[in-house]
Amino acid sequence: QVQLLESGGGLVQAGGSLRLSCAASGRTASSYAMGWFRQAPGKEREFVAAISWSGGITYYADSVKGRFTISRDNAKNTVYLQINSLKPEDTAVYYCAARRPITAMSLYRASYEYEYWGQGTQVTVSS
Repeated sequence: QVQLLESGGGLVQAGGSLRLSCAASGRTASSYAMGWFRQAPGKEREFVAAISWSGGITYYADSVKGRFTISRDNAKNTVYLQINSLKPEDTAVYYCAARRPITAMSLYRASYEYEYWGQGTQVTVSS
């Protein structure tokens, strides 16, 4: 069992930056593949970024490529999402997710592939 807790959201002006954190608890939390998703009001949850268990492989949605960076510190059981050049359309609740990977390099982009979810952290970008 893995528990996920996101933090770092807030209200920021367009063009600003935030760093979201997702702390995972559980004996083997550091060995999970992780992902970030977001859900804007009235929209479906969408994939943002994913990182392999090893941290060596990452993948991004086209809409955030070049502005968002996912990383992890397995010693701290924490995954980060650095968000730069924020836009009003980035406003959403951001969720982190975890699952046991098939291999150390496995990545997952679909929400149904993940086993565990955090409660989310709100990011609001003002224009």
